[in-house]
Amino acid sequence: MGKYITDYYLYKYRFIIGYTAIGIAVVALLIVMGLYVPGGLTNREMNSVVQSASLSIDTFDPASVINLPYLVLQRLSIEAFGISNLSIKLPSLLLAATSMIGILLLLRRWFQGNVALLTTIIVITTGQLLFIAQSGTASIMYVFSSVWLLLTALFVSRRVKWRTLWKIVLFAIAAISLYTPLSIYILIALTSAVVLHPHLRYLVRRLSKVKVLIASTCALILLIPLIYSVAKDPHIILTLMGIPSSMPNLWVNFVKVLNQYFNFISPTNGEFATPVYGLGPMLLVVLGALRLVTTKYTARSYIITIWTILILPVIVINPGFISVTFVPIVLLMAMGIEILLGNWYKLFPRNPYARIAGLVPLAILIGGMVFSGGQRAIQGHRYAPESTTVFNQDLTFVDKELNDKNRGNTLLVVGQKEVPFYGVVAKYHKNVTISTNLAPGSSTVIMTRIAKQQQPTFDFTRIITSRASTDADRLYIYKSDQK
Repeated sequence: MGKYITDYYLYKYRFIIGYTAIGIAVVALLIVMGLYVPGGLTNREMNSVVQSASLSIDTFDPASVINLPYLVLQRLSIEAFGISNLSIKLPSLLLAATSMIGILLLLRRWFQGNVALLTTIIVITTGQLLFIAQSGTASIMYVFSSVWLLLTALFVSRRVKWRTLWKIVLFAIAAISLYTPLSIYILIALTSAVVLHPHLRYLVRRLSKVKVLIASTCALILLIPLIYSVAKDPHIILTLMGIPSSMPNLWVNFVKVLNQYFNFISPTNGEFATPVYGLGPMLLVVLGALRLVTTKYTARSYIITIWTILILPVIVINPGFISVTFVPIVLLMAMGIEILLGNWYKLFPRNPYARIAGLVPLAILIGGMVFSGGQRAIQGHRYAPESTTVFNQDLTFVDKELNDKNRGNTLLVVGQKEVPFYGVVAKYHKNVTISTNLAPGSSTVIMTRIAKQQQPTFDFTRIITSRASTDADRLYIYKSDQK
């Protein structure tokens, strides 16, 4: 008697093999993006470092409450490991890994296993996720908070183990997400779905009022800095909701948003590549949107629909907040894959050979999207002139020089605009002072390119260059013979 496909080892353990491959891919991609690609810092990352270093309870600035949870994590990372590219990016890398796990768990509960597996494989190699995963800014919080809000809400509604703990975690993540601009809209979407969907209303009515009160109290404690800051400066609410002080040109922004997502004819590179998703993934998103229109009765459809309606106008007003759309796009992508698999299996409900044959073009399609997405993210940041010049590698060079045990007292000469960032660098190294002008008494002088342009008579002994910058001369070093 012949064997069925279900008898084979690879088929029985296909999900375990797939999840293992995803785990290895996630670790490998995060290491590559965190340490080597693009290998530098953007201006936004440097500003984030300055903000995190300036956090103080004694002199708390209400404006610093924006993105406060991420800034605290970044401050702890720098305090623990010193200041370097890795310590600056480490909170994002860890949050990205946690978000990827959350995405897989979320898709497993809203879709079949094969759909969840294929969608996760595509998602972890998208340029958008890989970029925000290595960016030492709060952009990753959009993904982390959205994914884990949805996932913990599912845990609470489906009565999993440690349900009380998940209620507290749900309310805590909801409170933390309020510190990130535009994250309030996922909370509005969840609340609206509960009000409008009868089954969700039924589940909420069955929740223990005492346990909800405990979870709410925990959330309120986490919100104390935000409440205090809003009381001091009410305009913070507008910033968190993405409402600008003056209305921008909506048509120009609308065209910009379209180019960011659909301009496949003339793609561009910069801090991130546009369009932010490839043609294949966006076609799946379109299929998912069509499915969303035809299945309006599920709680999943309610949440995605309300969420999309809320954030679309905000994105037009704030086209720079691309990351806030990541999770809705992932869910629509999964719905698109669900349509592809479902329609193929409907054509051959009883023919196992046809079903297996259908995996070949599907594997080619998925493989092409995975390969092109990963290559675009990695190679684009390494070789595209518009991208490589955005990332500053000077901290790597400065850090190497400051770790020299024989350098003695060191003067770090920088330009006026570089003072805030390099002031933080000097704070985490011994025997280092910072200045915008040359001063006697230091056995080692490290001068940045910007400072050198203002003081061309500086006598240096070495020049440190970078192949990733058009202005290759990055640092000028003077080291005396004094020990």
